[in-house]
Amino acid sequence: MIPSIPRLQDYDVSENYGFLPSEYPLEVLPDTYYRPWEAIIRNLQGLILGKRLRGVVDGLPVLSTDYLRSDAEWRRAYVILGFISHAYIWNGDRPKERIPPSISIPFKAACKHLELPTVATYAGVVLWNYRPLFDDEGIDSLDNLATLMTFTGSLDESWFYLVSVAIEARGAPIIPLMLHAMEAARRGDKLRVTECLRSFAERLDELASMLVRMYENCDPYVFYHRIRPFLAGSKNMHEAGLPNGVIFDTGSEDDSYVQYSGGSNAQSSIIQFFDLVLGVEHRPTGSKPNDTPVATVQQGPSANFIHDMRTYMPGPHARFLEHVGTVSNIRAFVTTNRHDRALAGAFDACLAMLRNFRDKHIQMVSRYIIVPSRESRHSNARSLSPTRRKDSASPQQLNIAAASSDSKDKKNLRGTGGTALIPFLKQCRDETGEPAIDAWARRLLNNGPGAAELGGARMGKLGEHASGETAVLGLAGVWSVDDSDGGICHW
Repeated sequence: MIPSIPRLQDYDVSENYGFLPSEYPLEVLPDTYYRPWEAIIRNLQGLILGKRLRGVVDGLPVLSTDYLRSDAEWRRAYVILGFISHAYIWNGDRPKERIPPSISIPFKAACKHLELPTVATYAGVVLWNYRPLFDDEGIDSLDNLATLMTFTGSLDESWFYLVSVAIEARGAPIIPLMLHAMEAARRGDKLRVTECLRSFAERLDELASMLVRMYENCDPYVFYHRIRPFLAGSKNMHEAGLPNGVIFDTGSEDDSYVQYSGGSNAQSSIIQFFDLVLGVEHRPTGSKPNDTPVATVQQGPSANFIHDMRTYMPGPHARFLEHVGTVSNIRAFVTTNRHDRALAGAFDACLAMLRNFRDKHIQMVSRYIIVPSRESRHSNARSLSPTRRKDSASPQQLNIAAASSDSKDKKNLRGTGGTALIPFLKQCRDETGEPAIDAWARRLLNNGPGAAELGGARMGKLGEHASGETAVLGLAGVWSVDDSDGGICHW
């Protein structure tokens, strides 16, 4: 029996808003019982600035989640507790590895209800963390959006989250559109599939234009040194002071260390939906199409790294993607009807637009992460010179943004953390063009220079270690090409 096309309402996906909630996120929990949480989140920036957050949280009572009545309230609780827990961990000269019961117990309950790990995920900082300025205007416009909470109170941080909110909202109509295309493909309706693909390509082009608006109000220095540290997870953070991860203290003898990647756009369901619809497949970094695994070849990141990011998505959304993967038929339909030039051209246009989106993302990663990472590393090298170390009598505050660790397999890695990052993203981009139908389009998409290679994301070997080693940076993902855990969180 052929599986049915998924129904959006079965997976908490909105026809109008996609993976954003069908109703705007709550701005406050209605039950006054939760005033202590709301008071902290309302004063979060001041508590962080004065480094008083930990003391306030330590004195907080353990509140029950029994008075959360709706999914919207559970989401609000999750977002609040996620922000507080990350601020508690990272607001100080050294990170805290043990989160007190006042946060741990309700946070774990909220995560269980929403089927999420105990970390501030993309859902928490983006999907459920916005409000419209005017209810009668759309949320697919950055001019009508504001955040509900931030760590820093800066325009840069709000803008960083809101660009993703707007992309989610603008891309939402693609979801029902392409489900209709799958139904049309089952009927053999080439004209309808062609129309859907053309609309898909046009909307993807809009998303790429929206992505680059990040530069308008998010400064790379502020992002790298002020915002990004608070988004850090607990995975691969030993150099940052969390060698084992963190413990959510519930008072149980079963409490143990956990390690999770921080929130990032890799946890967005909509880009994975695009890949599934178009039949784009991702392989371990460094492998090529038709490569067969052999014992002598070193494994790159798990082939399922992108798939693994679904464990950081709300449960219904992850199950939706699983369902879509079982019924996706557009690539096979277009391949069967490859002689229909309009159909094949529309399909290849979608791949070109998605590749262009990833090109722009590579440029953005270069500007916001790679370049500041190099600058920070060089600055740290100067500050740790023998002369400076001799003059320093007291321990300095840990620079979490620049924290890194040695790779598990040093001899086969080369370049800096940046040069490890870019090949991973480039391969994801190049894989986007592989399903192309037209031979010329496939050759251009697979082998032609992407926009990123012509622009700011071209990586040299500035600051490369003499040994050829690369650093693994643990913030918002796992940043080693050859690490078995995967590469950077990416679109």
